[in-house]
Amino acid sequence: MRDPNGKPQFAKRSLGQNFLTDVNYIRKIIDAVDPRPEDTIVEIGPGRGALTEHQVESGAAVIAIELDRDLSRMLINRFGNGRFQLLETNVLNLDFRSLWFSQPANAGGAYRKLVANLPYYISTAILQRLAAQREVFSEMVLMFQKEVVDRICAEPGNSDRGFLTVIAEASFEIQKLFNVPPTAFSPRPKVWSSVVRLIPKPKSDLDDEVFVSLVSEAFGQKRKTIFNNLKRTYPDAARRIGLSGIDPKRRAETISLDEWEALFRSFVRS
Repeated sequence: MRDPNGKPQFAKRSLGQNFLTDVNYIRKIIDAVDPRPEDTIVEIGPGRGALTEHQVESGAAVIAIELDRDLSRMLINRFGNGRFQLLETNVLNLDFRSLWFSQPANAGGAYRKLVANLPYYISTAILQRLAAQREVFSEMVLMFQKEVVDRICAEPGNSDRGFLTVIAEASFEIQKLFNVPPTAFSPRPKVWSSVVRLIPKPKSDLDDEVFVSLVSEAFGQKRKTIFNNLKRTYPDAARRIGLSGIDPKRRAETISLDEWEALFRSFVRS
């Protein structure tokens, strides 16, 4: 792939770039997104446009978010006509609510999708940001490092379960779709990737900062019990945990989402 000036477009290690090149996996992701003319799709990190091309061809409106200036020029040159829009910015600084509702045709739309091949080094931060602003999307198809997807899909009792698992569960219905090998990318990463579909849940009390802080504190040291982790911040942690009906000797990784909700209510109402 070459830029508008004819120079080869190489991946930049500083931006964590690994371009998806395998046509079979490109097609599988596009099938999962199922772009249609009535859709508006936000694409984070379009790279060389492997997924963008199919979305634009579907007739969907595409808003691409790309930090790399060289790639931005190439994408505008390639897709700049019609319903393609590019924002050259860092996604971690982007307010998705303002972005969405600045598009007059989108304010009441039902088909608000997001697709991304996320750079591994910022994938966790982006997921937390998407969870906080999830109400503007109808669904998301995201590719993460496989261990991130294993973490957000981990059931209670699984050692992979952590803070990110609970925040993801509270925010989304989660469906793991398929794994992607390193050979599907150029350059090849050292790890496998996984694609996941996230369906946003309605906003709830669990979006409260107290809930996020409580979960973070409870996972502070994973080998410790929830009581030993929480007592550092809450002197009456034993009483509050008792009100939830949860054994204070349990570790955070064993607690289900329903139990987290009960624990949260015991802390905010006691």
